[in-house]
Amino acid sequence: MTELHRSPVLLHVRCPRRIDPAAYRQVVERAQDVTPQVQVLPPAALIADVTGSLRYHRRGPADLARMLRTRVLAHSGIPLLIGVGPSWSVAAMASRAAATDAAEDGGVLAVEPQNVTAWLHPQPVRALDGIGPAQERTLTSYGVHTIGLLAHLPEATVQQLIGGRAGRLLRERARGLDHRTVVATDLPRSTSTQRRLPADTLAPELLRSVALSLAVELGERLRGRRQAARALTLTVGFAGGSQIERSRRLSLGASAHTDDLRDLAYDLLASLGLQRARVRGLTLRCDDLVDAATVAEQLSFEPERAHRLTAEKAVDRLNQRFGPRTAEPAATYRHAG
Repeated sequence: MTELHRSPVLLHVRCPRRIDPAAYRQVVERAQDVTPQVQVLPPAALIADVTGSLRYHRRGPADLARMLRTRVLAHSGIPLLIGVGPSWSVAAMASRAAATDAAEDGGVLAVEPQNVTAWLHPQPVRALDGIGPAQERTLTSYGVHTIGLLAHLPEATVQQLIGGRAGRLLRERARGLDHRTVVATDLPRSTSTQRRLPADTLAPELLRSVALSLAVELGERLRGRRQAARALTLTVGFAGGSQIERSRRLSLGASAHTDDLRDLAYDLLASLGLQRARVRGLTLRCDDLVDAATVAEQLSFEPERAHRLTAEKAVDRLNQRFGPRTAEPAATYRHAG
């Protein structure tokens, strides 16, 4: 680089849609090696501000994006699509367009600040970042088929067509403007899953089976992300549409082991005393997530627990190889939606 870029430089990174959570975490970590300003966009994207990292790496924006893509491909075998631009929306559009230009530039498409208008304006209005199908139909019905036409409309006209704030934002993005900034975040601090029963039930054994199914899914997800939960929240939905919620912290401090999540989920369920209530569904949420590397593993003097943890690792490997829920406890409930 011969000079420091004065415009912001953002990388919008798209992973394959069905990326494994553990692989997604690896991509996030590789991006954090390039710049600390990484905002995760689960389940398969992130955006990074590399404005302050260009001089450190002695590379231009496009070269830095190629470096990140090459590192991830070499380490994890994951082909990324990366868009480079001076604003969030331009970078996001460029990463989407990189799919068609992958053969030319290795999955990286960079839009220089001085080329934003020339690159944006010929594109169809549906390509604009953040536009919805209804907004697109409204604009095209009035003959606004390209981003350039939208950019040249008076702001009041656009607001009248598709609404005040939405119209202003879309017109700004059509002109290459986007005031969103990258806020450094890691993977989510909570994660949840739910089961909706096909028929309302009073059966306690069925509810325990559903709770087990939820704990199994969340445990596998946390271990794949290399995270652990300090607390659980169980939400029960009833036939009349009402809900009740209970939260409790794990006694061991933090865990991602299915046994620990299951036991606490059972305790939460029992604490609700559901005797005559017809239950429609359960939601289990892991709260206060932390990096698993920071959690001290408790020594166990129970041979049964040690054996279950060994089996858990084997089950995780089977599911990673053959797909989720290939192996799981026989008592889990599979029929809830």
